[in-house]
Amino acid sequence: MFKLYDISSVIRPQMQVWKDLEHNRPVFETVRSHDSGETHETRISLDAHTGTHLDAPLHMLPGGEKIEAIPLGDLIGPARVLDLTGAEDGITRQDLEPFAIQPGEWILLKTKNSYTDEWRDDFIYVKQDGAEYLAGLGIKGVGVDGLGIERSQEGYPTHRTLMRSGVLILEGLRLKEVSGGSYFFVLAPLKLEGIEAAPARAFLMGS
Repeated sequence: MFKLYDISSVIRPQMQVWKDLEHNRPVFETVRSHDSGETHETRISLDAHTGTHLDAPLHMLPGGEKIEAIPLGDLIGPARVLDLTGAEDGITRQDLEPFAIQPGEWILLKTKNSYTDEWRDDFIYVKQDGAEYLAGLGIKGVGVDGLGIERSQEGYPTHRTLMRSGVLILEGLRLKEVSGGSYFFVLAPLKLEGIEAAPARAFLMGS
């Protein structure tokens, strides 16, 4: 019997958002309610990069593919959670090499980011040499438990290195309750069109 792990962020007004900026917070507005004898309905204002979200190449590459161009078949399959909770500052090639990463895998990086729901300026990210290493391995995608895979580095080398090699980027995972190891992975971004990202539900199946 397999166990199901929901590794998605909960979307709520007071959730962790990029740089803790108020304008990045989701807004839930009640537009109808039972108090007025009507049905209950809510309008949501949401940044495409809220919580757990999948980036499309357009996010960083002029003329890059939009979110609807990413094949659904690339969003399911074998994944490995790599326990990097001992990493400080950023994840490097040296941190990744011992895991013998294989082509076709989704690689999900569990760090100490998963142990806080508060924004931290010093969140763990993937350094450029780590991105270059992953880009050469033929993986399907890489997921991180920070709201960004890099800390606004000049030129965004981590994003761009991965995207130019066809590696998908998933940000905002919650991996605290998941042990390192192999799983079956399912990622379901919202079916949006014409933009550079989409919030997503992500889960793992394992023993």
